[in-house]
Amino acid sequence: MIGAVLVGIFGVAGALLRFGIDTWFAHHSSRRTPHAAVPGTPPRLHWPWATLLVNVAGCFIIGLAYGLAAGSGPGDEWQAALATGLAGGLTTFSSWTTATVRLLSEARFGAAALNLSGNLVLGFAAAAAGIALAA
Repeated sequence: MIGAVLVGIFGVAGALLRFGIDTWFAHHSSRRTPHAAVPGTPPRLHWPWATLLVNVAGCFIIGLAYGLAAGSGPGDEWQAALATGLAGGLTTFSSWTTATVRLLSEARFGAAALNLSGNLVLGFAAAAAGIALAA
C-alpha cells in the first residue's frame, strides 16, 4: 500500500515538474509563438527542447533508481516511486513522437531526425550515467 501512495505522490510531482518545464520553455523560447513560414500555411512547430529535457532527465532518474535497487539502496517502494512515479510523470513518449510527426509534416526532416536520435542517444547515455552513478 505504501508503494502505491509513494508512486502517486511522486507521479504528481513528476507531472507538475514537466508542466513547469514546458511552461518555462514556452515563455522563454526565442520563438514564443509559432508562425507560418508561408502565409496561409499552418504554424511551424518550434523544436521540442522541453520534451528532450524531460525525457533525458527521466532516463537518468530511471537509471539511478535501477542502479540503487541493484545495490543496497532504497527498498522496492522507493525504487517504484522514483522510476514509475517521478520519471513516469515527468517523461513523455507521446509528445516526443507527435512532435516528430509534426516536424516531418512540415518537411523538416533534419529536425525530425535530430529529435529522434537526440532523444534516443541522450536517453541511453543518461540511463547509463544514472546506473553508473548509483553503482
